[in-house]
Amino acid sequence: MFKSRSEGNVVYKCTVRLLEDLDVLECEFQPHHKGGFLLDYICEQLEITEKDYFGLRFVDTAKQRHWLDLAKTIIKQVKDVDPLVLSFRVKFYPADPCRLTGYGKVMLFQQLKRDLRHGRLYCSIGEAAALGALIVQDELGDFDPETHTGEYVSSLKIALRQTEQLEKKAMELHRKREPGQETTAAYDEFVGIARSLETYGIDPHPVKDHRGTQLYLGINFSGISTFAAGRRAQHFRWPEVHKINFEGKMFIIHLAYTDDRREVKKHTVGFKCPSGSACRYVWRCAIEQMLFFTLPTSQQAAVMSGGGFFSWGTKFKYSGRTEREILSESLNALRQQKLNNTSPSKRKAQSVPATPSSPQGDLAEIRYSSLPRSTMSEPLGGCNDHHMASSVYCTDNPLPTLETVSEEARKTNGESNDHLSDYYFRDSFDHSSSESGFATNVIENRLGSHLLHRQTYTSDNISSLAMHSMANNSALIQQQNASNSAKNVKKFSLIQAFVPSFFFVVVVLAVSAVYILESDSDMFSTMKNWPEMICLRYQYYQPLKEFLAKKFGAIF
Repeated sequence: MFKSRSEGNVVYKCTVRLLEDLDVLECEFQPHHKGGFLLDYICEQLEITEKDYFGLRFVDTAKQRHWLDLAKTIIKQVKDVDPLVLSFRVKFYPADPCRLTGYGKVMLFQQLKRDLRHGRLYCSIGEAAALGALIVQDELGDFDPETHTGEYVSSLKIALRQTEQLEKKAMELHRKREPGQETTAAYDEFVGIARSLETYGIDPHPVKDHRGTQLYLGINFSGISTFAAGRRAQHFRWPEVHKINFEGKMFIIHLAYTDDRREVKKHTVGFKCPSGSACRYVWRCAIEQMLFFTLPTSQQAAVMSGGGFFSWGTKFKYSGRTEREILSESLNALRQQKLNNTSPSKRKAQSVPATPSSPQGDLAEIRYSSLPRSTMSEPLGGCNDHHMASSVYCTDNPLPTLETVSEEARKTNGESNDHLSDYYFRDSFDHSSSESGFATNVIENRLGSHLLHRQTYTSDNISSLAMHSMANNSALIQQQNASNSAKNVKKFSLIQAFVPSFFFVVVVLAVSAVYILESDSDMFSTMKNWPEMICLRYQYYQPLKEFLAKKFGAIF
């Protein structure tokens, strides 16, 4: 990571590799810039409008890959990476690739071409030959018998395991293509073939199942899949995934699905990752993919927490838009474009005043009334003064009052009317001993005002009322002291009861776990196969047991 000081501001420099290895961008950012700033800058330079499908990835000092969080500052995420090299990649492969337009579709084509070359886009020889012919069409153009002679495909990198048979089939398909086609046609055909493959949008993560079998975990728009020997072994669709969690190195999927009898079944599947950091990376990728393709809006994304009792907990808040938000925005833009492209004659016809044959006012009112309204929307008309205070639901009120506030006001007014005398004396006479003179003055002023209207109070009444107020004041002070002491006693007793209970629960759980792990009873066989229990046994219990055996064995 390079940094330079200019005019008192620290500027960091980084290198961003594009989908073609030779294409790089040199970028600068400041300490307060977030990941979204860098992604926006790159998409602006590449003229990509669908930036939500792309992301930036880097590798830390432990050789673990990470996606740059767009909502966090860049410097906090890459503080130990030097030199800072980021990779611009497709993060969310769209379910319908035709949704990308312009240079975004070109970048998706380059990403899929890169996946084929690195072996992530696994396919048969025939499918690889068809994709390879489209790559040749993109890089060499139409087939020319004078130029394309011999083994001209061998100079190009098509697939990871490129054989002579694959090259011959690709050349044969390239010769059969019709000349004069546009470049976008080759892009669409290539993306269409790649979309039909099971490994489309899959970044394989090496894992092991409960039997120790080596598998590869893939996550895309449809759900979570496992692959063995290049073929998909399991597929968990997003509607079936109830919860995703991890425990140490164990990546855990909680499933809830309906069987043939239409009964809801619950099942838990666990996969062991090479390291704890790799497990957290897989968990975060799964959470982001699930939220991006399933949530209607990003505002509904809650803070996701991962990790269990025996591992460091991790919290993650999804940032950015979802696919449904992107599609709705595109539809609104198309509708607006169609409205702007309407003919002048139609606009002139629409601007004609309302006539008995064309009741535009009624239609406008119907259209407006059919739309959903919130409680904060502005009303349509005015309301009379005597109705304004009587009803908060009046639709003509220019400044409507929220119902929750009115309920609180009504509740307060009701309580004040029911306990008028209590609040009156408490507000007038509930003062400390240093404010007794002020209380007496208030009493005399109020009594004087009453004497002007009614000649009913005498000096004896005033003195007795003052004495009564002082007695009430001392009684209230004693009640407050008694309540404070009672609260302190209750809090102290609560702490005393909580600490022993906590230690008792911990001891009981530890004894129960040891009994279950050491027991040979068939009653606990299913419980021992839980991913959490397997993780507890092999990561914590077994090492601790061996350590204690060595310690006590050396002593005795």
